[in-house]
This record gives sequence, C-alpha cells and structure tokens, in this order.
Amino acid sequence: MKPVIALVGRPNVGKSTLFNRLTKTRDAIVADFAGLTRDRHYGNGRLGGHEFIVVDTGGFEPTAESGIYMEMAKQTRQAVAEADVVIFVVDARGGLSAQDHDIARYLRKLGKPTVLTANKAEGMREGIQLTEFYELGLGQVHAISAAHGEGIRSLIELALEPLHLTQPQEDDVDADAAVIKLAVAGRPNVGKSTLINTWLGEERLVAFDLPGTTRDAISVPFERNGQRFELIDTAGLRRRGRVFEAIEKFSVVKTLQAIESANVVLLLLDATQGVTDQDAHIAGYILESGRAVVLAINKWDAVDDYQRELLQRSIETRLVFLKFAALHFISARKRQGLGPVWASIVQAHKSATCKMSTPVLTRLLQEAVQFQAPKRTGMFRPKMRYAHQGGMNPPVVVVHGNSLDHVTEAYKRFLEGRIRKEFNLIGTPLRIEMKTAHNPYADKDED
Repeated sequence: MKPVIALVGRPNVGKSTLFNRLTKTRDAIVADFAGLTRDRHYGNGRLGGHEFIVVDTGGFEPTAESGIYMEMAKQTRQAVAEADVVIFVVDARGGLSAQDHDIARYLRKLGKPTVLTANKAEGMREGIQLTEFYELGLGQVHAISAAHGEGIRSLIELALEPLHLTQPQEDDVDADAAVIKLAVAGRPNVGKSTLINTWLGEERLVAFDLPGTTRDAISVPFERNGQRFELIDTAGLRRRGRVFEAIEKFSVVKTLQAIESANVVLLLLDATQGVTDQDAHIAGYILESGRAVVLAINKWDAVDDYQRELLQRSIETRLVFLKFAALHFISARKRQGLGPVWASIVQAHKSATCKMSTPVLTRLLQEAVQFQAPKRTGMFRPKMRYAHQGGMNPPVVVVHGNSLDHVTEAYKRFLEGRIRKEFNLIGTPLRIEMKTAHNPYADKDED
C-alpha cells in the first residue's frame, strides 16, 4: 500500500502549489484567491523508489459550524483520518494566526505524525522569522518554498521517515490500463457531486445547494464488480457570458480538460429545468472531443408525468445528435435508477475501444453499396473499394476508393448505421473518413 500524505492548513498558504510540486503536475487550480480548493484532491508522488499519495484539502476552519466552510472542514477531517502523515502548512510571510492555533490544537489532539511546514520562505532566515511557529507545539519548523521548489525533497524525506519504509512499493504497472476514466459533466447544481457521493457511500465531495460549489476537477478511485474506475467530478459549465470570476474561468478550463482526458462522460441533466441551451453546448463539446457518452436525467422524482413527457420530447429534438447514447432517468439523492447507468457506462467504454477487423468492415461496405450505391455527382460516381479501422476512442473507419470527395453526409450516416448495428456500438461517436486514391494522370498536361 502506498503511504498517504495529507496537506492541511488555513486558506491561501500554498497547499495546492505544494500539491502540484509533489505530484509534478498542474492538477490543482492555483491562484491568489483564498478558499479556491474545496474538495479533497488526490495525486501520486514519488521520492526515489518510494511512491506515495498526496491529498490536497481546502482551507481548514475547525470551528466552522455552518455553510460551505463547515462542509470543507468535513472534507479536511476525512483527509486527515485517511492519512498516514499530515503536512501542516503555514505562511512564513503572513505569520502566525489564531486559525493556525485552532488547526494545531486539532492535530495535537489526534496524535497523528505531523510535519510543520512554513511555506513562502524563500530568502528568509529560518532562525529569526520562523521562531513564532514553535508556539504551535508541533516541533521543528521546516522552511520551504513550494513555488520555487526549495526544501521539497527534505520535506518528503521528513514526512516518510516515521513510516519506516524499507522497500519500494511495487504496484501493478498495467493497472492504469484497466481503469475507466469517467467524467461527470453538466451545468452547475444539477447534482454531480451528490451522484458521486451516493456511488461512494460517503460525503466524499462537497455537495451544497449553491451553484459553483465544485471549482476543480476532482478524481476519486472507485471499484465496482471488479472493474476499476476513476470518477472525475467537474465544475458546472455556465454560458460563456456568465463566467465572470477568474476562478470560474480556471474551472471551465479544468472541466474541458477532464472531458478530453476521460474515456466516458456521464452528461447529467436536471429534470426540473429541462434541456437548456447550455446542456446542448456541453453535449456538443463532448461530441467534438470524441468521448463516449451516457445521458442521465437527475431529479426525475421531482417532476410530474406531464413534465416528464415534455422533457423526453425536448431530448429527442435538442439532443438528437446524441441519439447513439443510452438515456437513463435517475434520482441521485434517493438512489433510484443508478444500477443500469453502470451497465451503460461499461458498454459505452467497450464500444469506444472496439476492434473492427478489415475483412468484416470491407464486407459491410460492399453489402452497403450493393443495397444502395452512393449518388453520382456530375461526371463522378464514388467507388468504394475497402475499409479498415483507423483509430479507437472514438472508433474511426477509413474508406478507400475513387472520387470519395463527392460522398454525401447522408450516405456517411447510412454507412454509420450499418457499422453500428454490426458491432453493437452504443454510447460512442463513430467517425467515417474517406480517402480517395490519387490519379497519377491528373497532373499531366494533355497533348
């Protein structure tokens, strides 16, 4: 098992910057705003032959009793409970605060191995400026600069020292290949975090009745029926004109990156609000990215029969370009209809990574041409000779022949339907590319 290190501290002391430095990524959003991180954020780090898991947390206010800060405090307490070692980050330039004392009191009470770290200490003399942090009663103060990478290696060595690791942790090298990355996307406040919490059976993500609660793309490992998943909770995507705050702009970028890196996207819609323009925009982006997709209508229990009928008609008209995707009606809060969603997610991933043999594709192509030949355009009639697979996730079928530039979009959809039926492709886009053979005499001058 990899050891777990939790980063804890008050807002804006540089925990996310340290997280990115330890994991050698840019997974955590970093900006000069207090309270940017709200959920627990996991990443993998390595020191020599030893691997470890780093947990970034939101600004910790142990005394918070209500609102979003209480939910953030719950997340931090859970991260500390899971951790083998806690790195308590304070601000070397901002100095000691009452909130630091509250956090130190909480950590001392737990008695878990804790490393006190003063961040933003570049160019400072440890003996003078850092003396006040010894008041916290957590032993030696380790000075670092997460932004400049100073003191990071010695910090990790100090954190791993109490664990007495003797041999590098050996993990399955090919394990990541068997993991399905599932991104849950949608507009703000449609229930994305609530759905993931329901799946996990714990309050893993901050779910609060406030649009924009989730700001980062949070990854959570999950296993179901022997299949490993990486659940990615994304920030809700608003219309471009309504994205005012710089924080929200960061969140949009992280969400779009999460969609592109996922294997399957679960597009969550709100039954009480119907299919909006923004839902159609998000669906269009998923389609452009080539991701496999499953549609789920949340809060289905909160609408009557008339609203349900209107909603289904709206889906058929406004999301007609996703007719290949499975559609489910669920209630995340009441755990209704969630089982079939998993079957569709696995089916969508299977379809997106389907291997199609050249002989079968060529036979399908020839049968399609015999059934209905492509239309002649002027002097040219497209001649299709053979087809092969040109890629996966999404599947790409490349058709070779002559004069294929004149094949209509309608005929491509006709071919797509036959290929989907043959290989049972559900939940994934299918791209068909036409490659016309070069005419060696086309560039020669006539005598």
